[in-house]
Amino acid sequence: MITELPDTTTKAIAAELAHARERHSLATGRVLTLLVAIDDSREDSIDETLATLRDASFEHPARVLVLISGDSEADTRLDAQVLVATDAGASEVVVMRLYGELTGHMGAVVTPLLLPDTPVVACWPQKAPKHPAGTQLGRIAQRRITNLRRGTNGVTLQQLTDGYEHGDSDMMWSRITPWRGIVASALDRHPGTRVHSAEIAGAAGDPSVDLAAGWLASSLGVKVTRCEGEAAGDFPIARLVLHCDGGDVEVAVQDSHTVRISAPGHADSFVAMGERSEAESLAEDLRHLGPDTTYERALRGLQGVHNEL
Repeated sequence: MITELPDTTTKAIAAELAHARERHSLATGRVLTLLVAIDDSREDSIDETLATLRDASFEHPARVLVLISGDSEADTRLDAQVLVATDAGASEVVVMRLYGELTGHMGAVVTPLLLPDTPVVACWPQKAPKHPAGTQLGRIAQRRITNLRRGTNGVTLQQLTDGYEHGDSDMMWSRITPWRGIVASALDRHPGTRVHSAEIAGAAGDPSVDLAAGWLASSLGVKVTRCEGEAAGDFPIARLVLHCDGGDVEVAVQDSHTVRISAPGHADSFVAMGERSEAESLAEDLRHLGPDTTYERALRGLQGVHNEL
Protein backbone atom coordinates (compact mmCIF):
# COMPACT_ATOMS: atom_id res chain seq x y z
CA MET A 1 0.00 0.00 0.00
CA ILE A 2 1.26 3.48 -0.92
CA THR A 3 -0.08 6.63 0.71
CA GLU A 4 0.74 10.00 -0.87
CA LEU A 5 1.43 12.94 1.45
CA PRO A 6 2.11 16.03 -0.67
CA ASP A 7 3.46 19.19 0.98
CA THR A 8 3.51 17.52 4.38
CA THR A 9 5.35 17.51 7.72
CA THR A 10 7.25 14.90 9.71
CA LYS A 11 4.46 14.96 12.30
CA ALA A 12 1.91 13.97 9.63
CA ILE A 13 4.27 11.25 8.36
CA ALA A 14 4.64 9.79 11.85
CA ALA A 15 0.86 9.80 12.28
CA GLU A 16 0.39 8.01 8.95
CA LEU A 17 2.91 5.33 9.94
CA ALA A 18 1.00 4.72 13.17
CA HIS A 19 -2.32 4.51 11.32
CA ALA A 20 -0.86 2.16 8.70
CA ARG A 21 0.39 -0.15 11.44
CA GLU A 22 -3.08 -0.29 12.95
CA ARG A 23 -4.89 -0.77 9.65
CA HIS A 24 -2.62 -3.54 8.39
CA SER A 25 -1.75 -5.20 11.71
CA LEU A 26 1.94 -4.70 10.94
CA ALA A 27 4.54 -6.18 13.25
CA THR A 28 6.42 -3.58 15.28
CA GLY A 29 9.68 -5.54 15.55
CA ARG A 30 11.85 -3.25 13.45
CA VAL A 31 15.49 -3.98 14.16
CA LEU A 32 16.97 -0.69 12.91
CA THR A 33 16.37 2.63 11.19
CA LEU A 34 17.93 2.82 7.73
CA LEU A 35 18.59 6.31 6.33
CA VAL A 36 19.03 6.32 2.55
CA ALA A 37 20.25 9.39 0.65
CA ILE A 38 19.52 9.58 -3.10
CA ASP A 39 20.70 12.31 -5.47
CA ASP A 40 19.35 10.86 -8.72
CA SER A 41 15.67 11.77 -8.88
CA ARG A 42 14.89 9.78 -12.05
CA GLU A 43 11.97 7.47 -11.36
CA ASP A 44 13.70 4.39 -12.79
CA SER A 45 16.71 4.97 -10.55
CA ILE A 46 14.49 5.46 -7.49
CA ASP A 47 12.50 2.32 -8.31
CA GLU A 48 15.72 0.31 -8.63
CA THR A 49 16.94 1.54 -5.25
CA LEU A 50 13.59 0.81 -3.60
CA ALA A 51 13.66 -2.73 -5.02
CA THR A 52 17.12 -3.28 -3.51
CA LEU A 53 15.93 -1.97 -0.13
CA ARG A 54 12.80 -4.13 -0.27
CA ASP A 55 14.79 -7.30 -1.01
CA ALA A 56 17.31 -6.59 1.75
CA SER A 57 14.53 -5.90 4.25
CA PHE A 58 13.34 -9.51 4.39
CA GLU A 59 16.47 -10.31 6.40
CA HIS A 60 16.50 -7.00 8.29
CA PRO A 61 13.04 -5.52 8.96
CA ALA A 62 13.57 -1.80 9.36
CA ARG A 63 12.07 1.63 9.19
CA VAL A 64 13.57 2.91 5.94
CA LEU A 65 13.70 6.68 5.45
CA VAL A 66 14.61 7.54 1.86
CA LEU A 67 15.63 11.15 1.22
CA ILE A 68 15.67 12.49 -2.34
CA SER A 69 17.30 15.86 -2.83
CA GLY A 70 15.31 18.13 -5.14
CA ASP A 71 15.89 21.70 -6.29
CA SER A 72 17.53 23.65 -3.47
CA GLU A 73 16.40 26.92 -5.08
CA ALA A 74 12.72 25.94 -5.14
CA ASP A 75 10.16 26.82 -2.49
CA THR A 76 10.72 24.83 0.69
CA ARG A 77 8.49 21.77 0.64
CA LEU A 78 8.38 18.15 1.76
CA ASP A 79 6.50 15.58 -0.34
CA ALA A 80 6.27 12.06 1.02
CA GLN A 81 5.09 8.57 0.23
CA VAL A 82 4.48 5.98 2.94
CA LEU A 83 4.91 2.39 1.73
CA VAL A 84 3.80 -0.56 3.81
CA ALA A 85 2.79 -4.22 3.37
CA THR A 86 3.72 -5.74 -0.02
CA ASP A 87 5.10 -2.46 -1.38
CA ALA A 88 7.70 -2.31 1.39
CA GLY A 89 8.77 -5.92 1.88
CA ALA A 90 9.32 -6.63 5.57
CA SER A 91 9.93 -2.96 6.33
CA GLU A 92 8.01 0.28 6.44
CA VAL A 93 9.36 2.79 3.93
CA VAL A 94 8.99 6.55 3.79
CA VAL A 95 10.14 8.23 0.58
CA MET A 96 10.69 11.95 1.14
CA ARG A 97 11.40 14.48 -1.60
CA LEU A 98 13.07 17.59 -0.21
CA TYR A 99 12.99 21.01 -1.83
CA GLY A 100 14.36 24.42 -0.93
CA GLU A 101 16.04 24.86 2.44
CA LEU A 102 15.17 21.29 3.48
CA THR A 103 17.81 19.89 1.11
CA GLY A 104 20.44 21.23 3.50
CA HIS A 105 18.80 19.92 6.68
CA MET A 106 18.45 16.16 6.17
CA GLY A 107 19.43 15.40 9.75
CA ALA A 108 16.66 17.56 11.16
CA VAL A 109 14.12 16.01 8.78
CA VAL A 110 14.78 12.40 9.82
CA THR A 111 15.31 12.90 13.56
CA PRO A 112 11.58 12.92 14.52
CA LEU A 113 11.08 9.67 12.56
CA LEU A 114 13.89 7.59 14.06
CA LEU A 115 12.81 4.44 15.87
CA PRO A 116 13.62 4.65 19.58
CA ASP A 117 16.25 2.34 21.09
CA THR A 118 17.35 0.83 17.77
CA PRO A 119 20.57 1.22 15.76
CA VAL A 120 20.70 3.79 12.97
CA VAL A 121 22.41 2.98 9.67
CA ALA A 122 23.06 5.52 6.90
CA CYS A 123 23.38 4.36 3.30
CA TRP A 124 24.36 6.07 0.05
CA PRO A 125 23.42 3.53 -2.67
CA GLN A 126 24.16 5.89 -5.56
CA LYS A 127 26.77 8.52 -4.76
CA ALA A 128 29.25 8.13 -1.93
CA PRO A 129 30.38 11.15 0.11
CA LYS A 130 34.13 11.53 0.64
CA HIS A 131 33.69 11.55 4.43
CA PRO A 132 30.49 9.63 5.32
CA ALA A 133 30.81 10.20 9.07
CA GLY A 134 31.03 13.95 8.51
CA THR A 135 27.66 14.24 6.77
CA GLN A 136 24.43 15.06 8.59
CA LEU A 137 23.11 11.52 8.22
CA GLY A 138 26.51 10.02 9.02
CA ARG A 139 26.70 11.85 12.34
CA ILE A 140 23.39 10.27 13.40
CA ALA A 141 24.33 6.72 12.36
CA GLN A 142 26.45 4.06 14.04
CA ARG A 143 27.07 2.37 10.69
CA ARG A 144 27.61 4.04 7.31
CA ILE A 145 27.43 2.15 4.00
CA THR A 146 28.55 3.53 0.65
CA ASN A 147 28.43 2.01 -2.83
CA LEU A 148 31.38 2.90 -5.05
CA ARG A 149 29.94 0.78 -7.83
CA ARG A 150 27.66 3.71 -8.56
CA GLY A 151 29.92 6.46 -7.23
CA THR A 152 29.50 8.68 -10.29
CA ASN A 153 30.35 11.87 -8.40
CA GLY A 154 34.06 11.08 -8.61
CA VAL A 155 34.66 9.75 -5.09
CA THR A 156 37.51 7.23 -5.12
CA LEU A 157 38.57 4.40 -2.86
CA GLN A 158 41.56 6.50 -1.76
CA GLN A 159 39.23 9.31 -0.67
CA LEU A 160 37.15 6.85 1.35
CA THR A 161 40.37 5.62 2.92
CA ASP A 162 41.39 9.16 3.85
CA GLY A 163 37.94 9.88 5.29
CA TYR A 164 37.47 6.51 7.01
CA GLU A 165 36.04 6.35 10.53
CA HIS A 166 34.99 3.31 12.57
CA GLY A 167 31.59 2.15 11.31
CA ASP A 168 32.22 2.84 7.60
CA SER A 169 31.86 0.13 4.96
CA ASP A 170 31.23 -0.18 1.24
CA MET A 171 29.03 -2.60 -0.65
CA MET A 172 31.94 -3.42 -2.95
CA TRP A 173 33.61 -5.06 0.06
CA SER A 174 30.68 -7.35 0.89
CA ARG A 175 30.38 -8.09 -2.84
CA ILE A 176 33.59 -10.19 -2.67
CA THR A 177 32.93 -11.98 0.64
CA PRO A 178 32.29 -15.40 -1.01
CA TRP A 179 35.47 -15.04 -3.08
CA ARG A 180 37.51 -14.16 0.02
CA GLY A 181 36.16 -17.29 1.71
CA ILE A 182 37.32 -19.41 -1.23
CA VAL A 183 40.81 -17.89 -1.11
CA ALA A 184 41.10 -18.49 2.64
CA SER A 185 39.90 -22.08 2.18
CA ALA A 186 42.47 -22.68 -0.59
CA LEU A 187 45.28 -21.67 1.78
CA ASP A 188 43.83 -23.68 4.66
CA ARG A 189 44.08 -26.82 2.50
CA HIS A 190 47.87 -26.34 2.42
CA PRO A 191 48.87 -25.57 6.01
CA GLY A 192 52.39 -24.32 6.56
CA THR A 193 52.65 -22.94 3.05
CA ARG A 194 54.38 -19.56 3.09
CA VAL A 195 53.23 -16.92 0.61
CA HIS A 196 56.03 -14.76 -0.82
CA SER A 197 53.99 -12.45 -3.06
CA ALA A 198 50.68 -12.29 -4.91
CA GLU A 199 49.23 -11.10 -8.20
CA ILE A 200 45.58 -10.25 -8.67
CA ALA A 201 43.98 -9.46 -12.02
CA GLY A 202 40.58 -7.97 -12.62
CA ALA A 203 38.51 -5.29 -14.27
CA ALA A 204 40.29 -1.93 -14.43
CA GLY A 205 38.75 0.69 -12.18
CA ASP A 206 36.61 -1.76 -10.20
CA PRO A 207 36.86 -0.97 -6.45
CA SER A 208 36.15 -4.60 -5.52
CA VAL A 209 39.40 -5.76 -7.11
CA ASP A 210 41.36 -2.99 -5.39
CA LEU A 211 39.79 -3.88 -2.02
CA ALA A 212 40.68 -7.54 -2.60
CA ALA A 213 44.28 -6.51 -3.28
CA GLY A 214 44.36 -4.40 -0.11
CA TRP A 215 42.93 -7.29 1.90
CA LEU A 216 45.64 -9.65 0.62
CA ALA A 217 48.39 -7.14 1.37
CA SER A 218 47.15 -6.53 4.91
CA SER A 219 46.39 -10.19 5.69
CA LEU A 220 49.50 -11.80 4.18
CA GLY A 221 52.00 -9.01 4.73
CA VAL A 222 53.49 -9.49 1.27
CA LYS A 223 53.83 -7.48 -1.93
CA VAL A 224 50.63 -7.63 -3.99
CA THR A 225 50.59 -6.64 -7.66
CA ARG A 226 47.29 -5.42 -9.12
CA CYS A 227 46.97 -6.19 -12.87
CA GLU A 228 44.27 -5.79 -15.44
CA GLY A 229 42.47 -8.95 -16.50
CA GLU A 230 39.29 -9.82 -18.28
CA ALA A 231 36.74 -10.99 -15.73
CA ALA A 232 34.41 -13.90 -16.44
CA GLY A 233 30.76 -12.88 -16.43
CA ASP A 234 29.96 -10.00 -14.09
CA PHE A 235 32.36 -10.96 -11.32
CA PRO A 236 35.20 -8.39 -11.27
CA ILE A 237 38.15 -10.56 -10.18
CA ALA A 238 39.56 -12.70 -12.98
CA ARG A 239 42.54 -14.43 -11.35
CA LEU A 240 44.67 -14.58 -8.22
CA VAL A 241 48.12 -16.17 -8.09
CA LEU A 242 49.78 -16.75 -4.73
CA HIS A 243 53.51 -17.37 -5.09
CA CYS A 244 54.23 -19.90 -2.33
CA ASP A 245 56.90 -22.31 -1.16
CA GLY A 246 56.72 -25.30 -3.49
CA GLY A 247 54.81 -23.59 -6.27
CA ASP A 248 51.93 -21.26 -7.07
CA VAL A 249 48.36 -21.51 -5.80
CA GLU A 250 45.93 -20.07 -8.32
CA VAL A 251 42.30 -19.06 -7.86
CA ALA A 252 40.74 -18.30 -11.23
CA VAL A 253 37.15 -17.42 -12.08
CA GLN A 254 35.96 -19.76 -14.82
CA ASP A 255 32.55 -18.21 -15.39
CA SER A 256 29.86 -16.36 -13.47
CA HIS A 257 29.15 -19.47 -11.40
CA THR A 258 32.47 -21.31 -10.96
CA VAL A 259 35.94 -20.75 -9.50
CA ARG A 260 38.91 -23.05 -10.24
CA ILE A 261 41.58 -23.67 -7.59
CA SER A 262 44.97 -25.01 -8.74
CA ALA A 263 47.84 -26.05 -6.47
CA PRO A 264 51.07 -28.05 -7.04
CA GLY A 265 50.63 -31.78 -6.58
CA HIS A 266 46.84 -31.59 -6.51
CA ALA A 267 44.16 -31.96 -9.12
CA ASP A 268 42.24 -28.80 -9.92
CA SER A 269 39.14 -28.29 -7.85
CA PHE A 270 36.04 -26.29 -8.76
CA VAL A 271 33.87 -24.31 -6.37
CA ALA A 272 30.46 -22.78 -7.06
CA MET A 273 30.26 -19.02 -6.62
CA GLY A 274 27.59 -16.67 -7.89
CA GLU A 275 27.64 -12.92 -8.49
CA ARG A 276 26.09 -11.08 -5.56
CA SER A 277 23.25 -8.65 -6.08
CA GLU A 278 23.28 -5.23 -4.43
CA ALA A 279 20.49 -6.39 -2.13
CA GLU A 280 22.61 -9.34 -0.95
CA SER A 281 25.61 -7.08 -0.42
CA LEU A 282 23.52 -4.58 1.56
CA ALA A 283 21.95 -7.36 3.63
CA GLU A 284 25.39 -8.59 4.65
CA ASP A 285 26.50 -5.09 5.66
CA LEU A 286 23.42 -4.78 7.86
CA ARG A 287 24.25 -8.00 9.74
CA HIS A 288 27.23 -6.40 11.44
CA LEU A 289 26.48 -3.07 13.06
CA GLY A 290 29.85 -2.72 14.77
CA PRO A 291 33.08 -1.52 13.11
CA ASP A 292 34.32 -3.75 10.28
CA THR A 293 37.99 -3.96 11.22
CA THR A 294 38.85 -6.26 8.31
CA TYR A 295 37.50 -3.69 5.86
CA GLU A 296 39.55 -1.02 7.60
CA ARG A 297 42.70 -3.14 7.26
CA ALA A 298 41.92 -3.72 3.57
CA LEU A 299 41.74 0.05 3.04
CA ARG A 300 45.03 0.56 4.87
CA GLY A 301 46.55 -2.30 2.88
CA LEU A 302 46.05 -0.39 -0.38
CA GLN A 303 49.29 1.46 0.24
CA GLY A 304 51.14 -1.86 -0.02
CA VAL A 305 49.67 -2.72 -3.45
CA HIS A 306 51.73 -2.23 -6.60
CA ASN A 307 49.40 -1.12 -9.37
CA GLU A 308 50.37 -2.06 -12.93
CA LEU A 309 47.31 -0.54 -14.61
